[in-house]
Amino acid sequence: MRVLIIGGGGFLGQKLARRLAAAGELAGRAITALTLADLAPPAPVTGRVASQSLALDITDMAATGALIGAGHDVIYHLAAVVSGQAEAEFDLGMAVNLDGARHVFEGARALGAAEGSRPMVIFTSSIAVYGGELPEPIPDWAGLTPTNSYGAQKAAGELMLADYSRKGFLDGRALRLPTISIRPGKPNKAASSFMSSIFREPLQGEPAICPVSPDYTHWFLSPRACIENLVHAATIPDETWGPRRALALPGRTHRIGDMVEAMRRVAGDAPCELIRWQRDPEIESIVLGWKARLDPARALELGFVADASFEDNIRYFLEDDILPASH
Repeated sequence: MRVLIIGGGGFLGQKLARRLAAAGELAGRAITALTLADLAPPAPVTGRVASQSLALDITDMAATGALIGAGHDVIYHLAAVVSGQAEAEFDLGMAVNLDGARHVFEGARALGAAEGSRPMVIFTSSIAVYGGELPEPIPDWAGLTPTNSYGAQKAAGELMLADYSRKGFLDGRALRLPTISIRPGKPNKAASSFMSSIFREPLQGEPAICPVSPDYTHWFLSPRACIENLVHAATIPDETWGPRRALALPGRTHRIGDMVEAMRRVAGDAPCELIRWQRDPEIESIVLGWKARLDPARALELGFVADASFEDNIRYFLEDDILPASH
């Protein structure tokens, strides 16, 4: 099996690559090639299979088509301009999140036509596709009503993926990701960035600002569980998906204040004292439109997983991602 990860330089792309390289197989088939692509060549990974790293700008349709056309059985499309940046830089968000997705799907379509196959495309969407007046908890069949540009671009990508699948061009699977916390690395331009930084930085002895009140409630998933779900998505038979090609991944609903208390129970008082509560109207204008309670019944039936508690999210970060004290 030949696997391509677009967005392979990001934290999820790197975690997924390491997982696949270590396993050496996906969906019961040996991985014969693992290719990582991003704006800059991603860090390579090794294991039972070694990765190849390439530079790719998905806004370049010809380059995207050429890379995909080199031959892949499973394509993970993880690349995106994140929520806050997509809102602030509309044209960039449209170029990457909408046009870039279409370029990936068109590349897979051309590859399938050339090989007489249906390449599998696993597309990371977002719970930002939900907004406005919806029932809570939100079922998968609820209409998509995004209230920001990022959510609109992801919703459009889902619709394209479903139609390309209906036409038989590819085998598409769209996963609506909860907010992933705790993300390793540094803060980014996502409106949700604080939902990791208020834990990540204090756990490493650094201060952090929380721009919402302790009562803010949201839908979360750990990086470890997210990777399990990305791998699992490739194991589900094509016919099981049917015409509904998108689903919300399982998560857990938490208050920010309760999450801080979970950190206190695992790591003590010191990290919690490094958080400053300073509300930011710009951030709130985006994240208060996101929905906090979903009903991932279909995902659970198909074997996708959530975390047991936010204490686990804290433990996973301490086990998997915390930087050495010298950093």
